[in-house]
Amino acid sequence: MTVTDLPARTHPDERTIATGNDQRKRRRRREYGLFALLVAPNLIVIAVFAYWPIIYNAFLSLTDWNMIAARPKFIGLANYGRTLTDPAFHKTVWITVVFTGLIVAGSLVIGLALAFLFNLPLKGRGAVRTIAFAPHVLSGAAVATIWAFIFDPGYGLMRALIEPFGAEPPDWMNSSDWALPGLVIVYLWKNVGFAALIYLAGLQGLPKDLDEAAAIDGASTWTRFRAIKLPLLAPITFFLLITTVIGTFQAFDVIAVMTGGGPGDATTTLSWSIYNEGFQAFNAGRAATLSIIMFAILLVVTAVQARVMERRVHYR
Repeated sequence: MTVTDLPARTHPDERTIATGNDQRKRRRRREYGLFALLVAPNLIVIAVFAYWPIIYNAFLSLTDWNMIAARPKFIGLANYGRTLTDPAFHKTVWITVVFTGLIVAGSLVIGLALAFLFNLPLKGRGAVRTIAFAPHVLSGAAVATIWAFIFDPGYGLMRALIEPFGAEPPDWMNSSDWALPGLVIVYLWKNVGFAALIYLAGLQGLPKDLDEAAAIDGASTWTRFRAIKLPLLAPITFFLLITTVIGTFQAFDVIAVMTGGGPGDATTTLSWSIYNEGFQAFNAGRAATLSIIMFAILLVVTAVQARVMERRVHYR
C-alpha cells in the first residue's frame, strides 16, 4: 500500500463548525429565556412594589399636593429648604436619634446578657427562651395595649410594684419627661428576645477549643469573653446593629397606639412625622420629603456601619 492509498484525514469544514456554533447559540438563548421566565415575576413585583414607590415618592417631594387636587404642583426643592431649616424638624430628628440609640444599645447589651444566660445548662431553659422570644412575634398594637395597662398610673401593674415602697408611679404616657423612656422600655421588651436568640445561635456555634485553651492558660471568664467570644460574635453584632437601626427608625405601631407622638411632640419621630404630614395635614409633598430624608439617613448610616465594621468584622 502506497502513501497515496491511505485514507485522507478528515477535517471539520466551515459548515460543520458554523452548525455547532448555531446549536450552542440556540441552547444559550433557550437557557437565557428560561432564566428570564423564572426571574421576571420576582423582578416585576420588586419593581412595582419597591423601586417604583421610591421613584414616585422622590417626585412627590418636589411638589405641593394635598391629595385632593387633580395633579401635584411642581415646586422644585422648596420642600427640602423649608424642612431642613425648620426647628421642629431638628427636634424630631434628635428624638429619633435618641430613641434609636437607646433601643439599639439596650437590645445588644441585654440580648447578649440573656444569650449567655440561656446558654447555661439550666432546667426549663427551653421554656424561658420561648417566653423571651414571644413578644417579638406579637403585633405592635397588642404590645402597646398590654403596656398601656401596665403603665396606667391609677390601676396598672407598675403602680402595684412601686406603691409598696411609698412612691407614686409617673403618668408615663401623658408626661413629656416619661413618655419617651416608656416607649423605649416597650420596644426593648418587644425586641430584646430576638437579639438574645440570634446571639444564642452565635454562641452555640463558637469553637470550644479556643475557650478551653484560654481557660487552661489561666484566662479569667471576663478575659475569655472580651478577647475570644466577643470578637467571634462580631458578625452577629453587625447583623443586629443594621437590622435594629433600620427597624427602630421606622417604628410606628406602638407610638400610634400609646402616645400618638405626644404629649406635645415628645415622642414625635420621623416615621410618625411622615404620617402626620401625609394623613393628617394632607401635605403629600412634605411627607414625601421627610420620607426621602429618612431614606437618605438610613442609607448613610448603613453605609458607614458597613464601612467601619468591614475592618473589624471577620467571618470564620
